Amino acid sequence: MPGASYGLETYCDSRQDGAQCFGPLGGTVVLQLIDRALQTERYKLYKSSNETTVILFLMNNEILYNAIQSRSSFNPSDGKFRVNNLSRNDSAEYKFEISDGINIKEKRALQLTIQAPVSSVRLASECLSQGEKRVSCSSGGGDSPQYSWTLDGRSLTDTELLSVNTETNSITLRQHVSGAVACSVRNNVSRFCGFTFIKCTSNETQISQCVFAANNMLCFEATTPPTTISESSTADHSLLVCAVRAAVVVFALIGIAVYFAWKKKKYKKAEGLETHCDGRQDGAQCFGPLGGTVVLQLIDRALETKDTNCTNRQTKQH
Repeated sequence: MPGASYGLETYCDSRQDGAQCFGPLGGTVVLQLIDRALQTERYKLYKSSNETTVILFLMNNEILYNAIQSRSSFNPSDGKFRVNNLSRNDSAEYKFEISDGINIKEKRALQLTIQAPVSSVRLASECLSQGEKRVSCSSGGGDSPQYSWTLDGRSLTDTELLSVNTETNSITLRQHVSGAVACSVRNNVSRFCGFTFIKCTSNETQISQCVFAANNMLCFEATTPPTTISESSTADHSLLVCAVRAAVVVFALIGIAVYFAWKKKKYKKAEGLETHCDGRQDGAQCFGPLGGTVVLQLIDRALETKDTNCTNRQTKQH
């Protein structure tokens, strides 16, 4: 089932009339219908389009009828109705009635909407001719996705944004802006966040990216989702692996930069440093400073003596 996620679960408090509930396609929704069931009351859940299409009926704290028993359960002690393996057909307006067997004590409506969850985030980055940065964001699947952007875990300002294109879900950053640009994609049943490190100059482009969980500090979100979302352990594990890999890359780059800075500083300190070694004895042990100077005492002084063998050879050649 494209876009389905069997590990997702949402929660909706439908104890008030007109509740708007959302469930993940292929996942689970938990509807809080009542606080707890009472033996003196009867409960009926049905689709608003047809009162005879009863989904759930309880009396004397016993479930007398459950039309979707194979994929649902109701707990009378906490009043929660859990529906699994959600499909598009589950999207509808429902009515919930509470009666004493003679009179209806309460009737309320709830709207249940099934959405395909966002499955991934894809980022594309490029450096423009004047050093601006264009970053576009797209999601893998998901109904009615909404996009938001941050820079280093905070909201972008007008002085940092050159333009925003809502049709292509892309932004253009000004020349002086660099850092971790994050895109959060969400709908009512899921959320994902991806980020890219980008720095552009006239002759340099540095880009790397990975997908992170939406609650990562780089993925700032000003509002909370209307439903409580619980993701599967498999998804959490993949996000954790990605996060660890990205962290390793970041720390490795920092380590390399620190090492070369230290090495450069060490070389600089060694400039002007000089050592002396007496090499006039066989087997002398000499030491020189890295980046500095070593003076080797090879002889006392050079003597001007003629090489007669060389002179004779030169004469013979003539």
